[in-house]
Amino acid sequence: MAITVRGGALEGIDAVPIQVEVDLLRRLPAVCVVGLPASAVKESAERIRSAIQSVGIEFPRARVVINLAPADVKKDGTALDLPMALGILAADGHVPGDAVRGVLAVGELSLGGALRPVRGALSLAALARELGVPLLLPEASAAEAALVSGAEVYGAPTLQAVLDHLRGKARLPPAQPAVPEAIAFDVDLAEVRGQTVARRALEVAAAGGHHLMLVGPPGCGKSMLARRLPTILPPLTFEETLETTRVHCAAGLTSDEPRLIRTRPFRAPHHSVTPAGLVGDRTLRPGEVSLAHHGVLFLDEAAESQRAALELLREPLEEGVVRLVRAAGSIEYPAALSLVLASNPCPCGHRGSRHPCRCGDADVARYQQRISGPILDRIDLYVELHAVSASELLDKAPGESSAAVRARVEGARSRQRARGQTVPNARLVPADLDAMANATVAARDVLYRSVDAHGLSGRAANRLLKVALTIADLAGDERVDTRHIGEAFAFRPAPGLQ
Repeated sequence: MAITVRGGALEGIDAVPIQVEVDLLRRLPAVCVVGLPASAVKESAERIRSAIQSVGIEFPRARVVINLAPADVKKDGTALDLPMALGILAADGHVPGDAVRGVLAVGELSLGGALRPVRGALSLAALARELGVPLLLPEASAAEAALVSGAEVYGAPTLQAVLDHLRGKARLPPAQPAVPEAIAFDVDLAEVRGQTVARRALEVAAAGGHHLMLVGPPGCGKSMLARRLPTILPPLTFEETLETTRVHCAAGLTSDEPRLIRTRPFRAPHHSVTPAGLVGDRTLRPGEVSLAHHGVLFLDEAAESQRAALELLREPLEEGVVRLVRAAGSIEYPAALSLVLASNPCPCGHRGSRHPCRCGDADVARYQQRISGPILDRIDLYVELHAVSASELLDKAPGESSAAVRARVEGARSRQRARGQTVPNARLVPADLDAMANATVAARDVLYRSVDAHGLSGRAANRLLKVALTIADLAGDERVDTRHIGEAFAFRPAPGLQ
């Protein structure tokens, strides 16, 4: 009689149930795994055989048939080792069938019977909670899985410990949630000297979740500023922590040492990053855009990046999600991020600086046009930086610390939540923007005249109002006024770049 054990596999950031059906047939001994198993799943037969023998049980002398249902979904990874082993042992009478049917089991087995950590412990715990069954998984992943409220989680170090638990000989203790680590940054905004306008733009970007572009000669501090943006963002909420960790688990970035992502992600791929590396590859693993979810995506030397890659940012920047459609299937990943682009003003990088520029006007125009208008239209804040003078660099006192700026940013975010917002200002839909901004008559007049005079698109006009709303939040003002509109407009790109 076939035995069925519940397993799980990752599909994007979510876990899906896998029914592991095991039957022992009176035929020549062999292990046959069906149901679209990937190579890692097919190879598990030898791991399972050795692990079962390590606990003093003889592997069945029969044809072991394992069906992974649903059969039309490809199964990858090693997390199905444990449910397949339990199915074999239950079918051979070494563990009660009712006991294995009543749990969701996941885990990779070593040849000696030890259980190794698995990817996606949070998602698997959420699946077990949804199914209403306990989760059995490796001890190294249990503390992470126990963070899911309402999930019954048990961590086991070995296959023998799992068998003793299911037989009722030695029950495993419920897993305790992982203790969050203290958040510490190795950089601080106080290290940035000068660049007052850029520092202000960074604060506005953090307070409203806005996208930012920094343009300036080499060495003026573009990368330095961008790397300090996460230090002034509000800490991740518990829900954001779980969601961010799930994305990184789906990419396989936490498989060796499962842990929570406690700080805002900062992703800075090389400017040669391919479209697949940016949004996701043919295997449906998330790209850099999704890995920056709830954090910062920094694209240095943006004008040198592949145009095809940059153009793929249009929908994620607008909608906050990435939809991958590949030969392997289709999937959707979250991508609510703050984008920071950095670029030189010209091919040689010295236009507008103290060094002579070797570029002609036509060269500069072609270089600046490498970033398309639709991408620039999605940038809320545009800042031109200049080289810091020696006196600013050596003599000027340090600027405000990240902690001081972050306090103002958190105050602005709290005002947004008090208005009933569930998203920062940058992601407000037009239907809610007018009510939230509550702009004065004078402010609306200035906004309309600015939009008409500079031929801004509807999207650009909305983004201008969103930036003004964030500036008002930082100032503690209830309504958007003319001074907020004026400062927001100062962060628009030059007319030739709009």
